[in-house]
Amino acid sequence: MKLRRLFLVLSFFACALTSLAQEKNDVIQQRIEFISEQLEDESPDLTNLFDQLFYFYDHPINLNNTNIDELNDLGLLTDLQINDLFLHQKLFGKLISIYELQSLPYWGMETIRMVLPFVRVDDKLDNLNVTLKEALKNGKVEAFFRYQTVLEEKSAYQDVPDSVLLNSNSYYYGNPDRYYSRFRYTYRTNLSMGITMEKDPGEQFAGEAQPYGFDFYSMHAFYKGGKYLKAVALGDYQIQIGQGLNLWSGYAFGKTADVTNIKRNANSLKPYTSVDETRFLRGAATELGWKDFSLVLFGSRKKVDATLIADSLLEEQEFVSSINLSGLHRTNSEIARKNTFEETIAGANLKYQNRNLRLGVASVYQGYNKTFSKTIAPYNQFDFRGKNFMSHSFDYSFVVKNFSFFGETSIASHSNKMGNLHGVLLAVDPRVSFSLLYRNYDRAYQTLYNNGFSEGSNTQNERGIYFGAKIKISKSWTLNTYADYFTFPWMRYLVDAPSTGHEVLFQPTYRPDKKLELYFRFRQQEKARNSRYHDGTVTAIQNVLQRNYRINFSYKVTEGITLKSRAEIMTLNRPSSPNETGFLIYQDLLIRPKTWPIDLSMRYAFFDTDSYDTRLYAFESNALYVFSVPAYFYKGTRAYLMVRWTFLRKFDLWARYAVNLYTDRDSLGSGAEMINTNRKSEVTLQLRVKL
Repeated sequence: MKLRRLFLVLSFFACALTSLAQEKNDVIQQRIEFISEQLEDESPDLTNLFDQLFYFYDHPINLNNTNIDELNDLGLLTDLQINDLFLHQKLFGKLISIYELQSLPYWGMETIRMVLPFVRVDDKLDNLNVTLKEALKNGKVEAFFRYQTVLEEKSAYQDVPDSVLLNSNSYYYGNPDRYYSRFRYTYRTNLSMGITMEKDPGEQFAGEAQPYGFDFYSMHAFYKGGKYLKAVALGDYQIQIGQGLNLWSGYAFGKTADVTNIKRNANSLKPYTSVDETRFLRGAATELGWKDFSLVLFGSRKKVDATLIADSLLEEQEFVSSINLSGLHRTNSEIARKNTFEETIAGANLKYQNRNLRLGVASVYQGYNKTFSKTIAPYNQFDFRGKNFMSHSFDYSFVVKNFSFFGETSIASHSNKMGNLHGVLLAVDPRVSFSLLYRNYDRAYQTLYNNGFSEGSNTQNERGIYFGAKIKISKSWTLNTYADYFTFPWMRYLVDAPSTGHEVLFQPTYRPDKKLELYFRFRQQEKARNSRYHDGTVTAIQNVLQRNYRINFSYKVTEGITLKSRAEIMTLNRPSSPNETGFLIYQDLLIRPKTWPIDLSMRYAFFDTDSYDTRLYAFESNALYVFSVPAYFYKGTRAYLMVRWTFLRKFDLWARYAVNLYTDRDSLGSGAEMINTNRKSEVTLQLRVKL
């Protein structure tokens, strides 16, 4: 048997020499673009989503000494691939070489290239029993200091008298700079302690409006790795359950070009290190284990921003009409909303897990110190109103041969309505995989921290079926495609009637060798919107058709020089408006020689869109943990240059300058955010210190 395995390794070795692991940045870039296209957010804080990838890049997973949870944390493998690895090890023993992965039926070269930067093969067993002495000796400390600003002055930063500032919401209390600092101690994935601090542009730093220095502070202490006490979190943390229908704090992937990545892999309990000021829990949580069972218990209480309104009938009685999720405290009205609402969340999640089967049940309580009563409109009349509610869920995941089934059913007590999601991944051949997902979320089903697979902005008022296929056509060609058909049984914001829609994607990729990658993407979306023609009676709805055509080229000129090019066109057809188009083309130059202490990233882009509605998003290189995905709209050019300098082995310095020049307008933005010029310049400076 050993001779057979050695033959497998040697026979594939020649092929392996022609392959190359993707750069960590390439893997992360693809996923950031997926998220940004869903969120339509230019600078989402995805630190928690990608923290594990950054960690595993510096501390690769030992595939001979790992478990299901750790491979799920990596977020790059399907259940079928994880099960395939463990089945191979059960039959043949530990891996001899990383190249042996090519003998696994459901691991293609594309998957292996993607995971190689984050895994290793080693006969040594990692010590799971962590002593305080070892943790203090081998733990790592990182400190980040970041400064960001826009050089051009916006209207809200004008110097006005205090009497005007105190009685207006048109001016900001603080300067246009963003300050960020983070200190974190880690020992492997077992221990983590840290503090994160941030001041957003326009917020005051250590002044009357903000006397505590930074506007936002986040602290955590986290332990993971015991047999019975599997994890403990104090301070700020995240909880993820099932497929995201009941409770899921943080972001998750939805529809992407990776059509087999539709299943959520919940990381039950992890520390919170981002600066999103709402999507986290604050308090304490623990995970207890016994054999194949585990129990997560958690409690959280934190202040949130909200608009308070006094009850006209009852003196001293207030209720909340809306919750502010922006985390911004720049003007009088924003400062008045800060921390006016107290939120309490508590719950339990009992799980059973072995190699092929995972089952979970969960109950979550969510309550407030004031009545939540948003203004009733036809589209939101079934939303939660009150002071508290419970949600309960059951989730499952199991692998049978080449099938992976998963799903979740959840019910909310305030409406007694349900949300359902069920899916399957099928590998009919090592070269052909399919995915199928069905969801049905009642119009009155709502939990306030969920993130299930959906077309809408939340897991509510939606039914749909998704079908995806990934086909390895030949050694050089791969095809990813999906079709998603959905209905909204009730009205939605800006859609005054039930509606239907669809989305399809077709993406062939050509990768003949380790140097060249070329893909073409066609994406079509059709969704209903209110007509822009309105006669004062019933608002008609109309189907808005959007098509995106993209060609993306990447070529590795040398080991340290990469060229990346993209051209993308969007067309928008709306019956009540003239047809619109948007166009973007850019060229990137990445210089990252292994022998140099300096990396360079450059881009020049040209864009031309008829309006903001035809904007296009594109990932940009930035400092570590800075996620930049600007929207390109109107007509102009954009360029940036980033330099990363590593010095004295413990220091990394990033300096970045980006500028937009618009040729079709003399001013940018409106209101408080107006810039009276056609230029917008951004500066980022970041220092990382590793101790």
